[in-house]
Amino acid sequence: MQEPNTPPSNIEDDGARSSVTVKPSVKIDKYFRAMCKHQASDLHLKADSPAKFRLKGAIRNIDSTPIPNDEIEAMMFQIMTETQVAKYQELGSMDFAYQLQEGDRFRINIFRQRGKSSVAARRIQRLIRNFEELNLPPGLAKLTEYHQGLVLLAGITGSGKSTTIAAMLEQINQTRACHIVTLEDPIEFLYDDKKAFVNQREIGLDVDDFHNALKYLMREDPDVILIGELRDEETFGAALAAAETGHLVFGTIHASTASSTIARILELFPEDGRALVRSSLVFNLQAVVCLKLLPGIHPDIPRVPCCEVMICNSTIRKMIGDARDNEISNALRSFHLEGMIDFTESLRRLVEAELISVKTAYTVAPNPDELKMRLKGISVMAGGIIG
Repeated sequence: MQEPNTPPSNIEDDGARSSVTVKPSVKIDKYFRAMCKHQASDLHLKADSPAKFRLKGAIRNIDSTPIPNDEIEAMMFQIMTETQVAKYQELGSMDFAYQLQEGDRFRINIFRQRGKSSVAARRIQRLIRNFEELNLPPGLAKLTEYHQGLVLLAGITGSGKSTTIAAMLEQINQTRACHIVTLEDPIEFLYDDKKAFVNQREIGLDVDDFHNALKYLMREDPDVILIGELRDEETFGAALAAAETGHLVFGTIHASTASSTIARILELFPEDGRALVRSSLVFNLQAVVCLKLLPGIHPDIPRVPCCEVMICNSTIRKMIGDARDNEISNALRSFHLEGMIDFTESLRRLVEAELISVKTAYTVAPNPDELKMRLKGISVMAGGIIG
């Protein structure tokens, strides 16, 4: 698939966040290259502690030598601009992206703790993989066929939300003549124009902040919109407004299940405005996909996504409108033929496909007893048990 374009070196930024920095080989590069070699997802550096990788979801030391604070700061300041260093020293935290000369990209956060510096760096996949390659339910492809509404990806940090959205946008890019606009902090995947054409705006580089990005969004004539993270009333309100005016909007939110996603959305708004937001969700929410990444049992598939998929049919919309969010999880069991799936069913399928172990499935199952019954071929429906 597409390779990232190499941006110019030493890009300066006057905002609190930055662009991608590309510089000649520096000391930190050895850690980033090792991440790529070992397929690690994250690098963690903490003053006076050994460097650590996240491998297959687990944190592991990669050597036994503690790294002094001065060395961590020297490595990071070498790849940061003067503006970024100044902002970090002022604010105690700094987000930016970095790219090796080979093209591999990393999303980096340097932050101060107990007066010293720590670093968390996420490796960004260079290729956009499709649903099959990601072991995602094939039904997710249908969500890319919508032309209007809101599609949410929910989960904790590192659960695969960005990777899944990238697969969705690339599917649209390959199949639909339209204009895709993304607002990201920072840009994680780069798209080549195919049947669609894509404009990607990075907060801190292309526009100062989300407020200004959202202000001008509708003037850019988008058909499909990605708002990287729906983090507050302003960003979610803009996403709903765009969906209401006939656009297809993708966004991410921190929530663990489809039903808790509704509650999380409402928490972003003042209590006296939540009824109006709920009404807007009834008409504009198209789907919620909740993700968890689990350790796989095959060496070439280190982590596997477990999904809960809620598609807003008439039953789901009525539950949302009537504030019966607590009934959504049970309702998902009744609509598997429509592409919906709850976490327990997803676990069953992953076990039967021999992608995860039974032990892993039981460990994360919302209801281990129900999972045990499903693995025995017994379906538990909302109203009882059927064989």
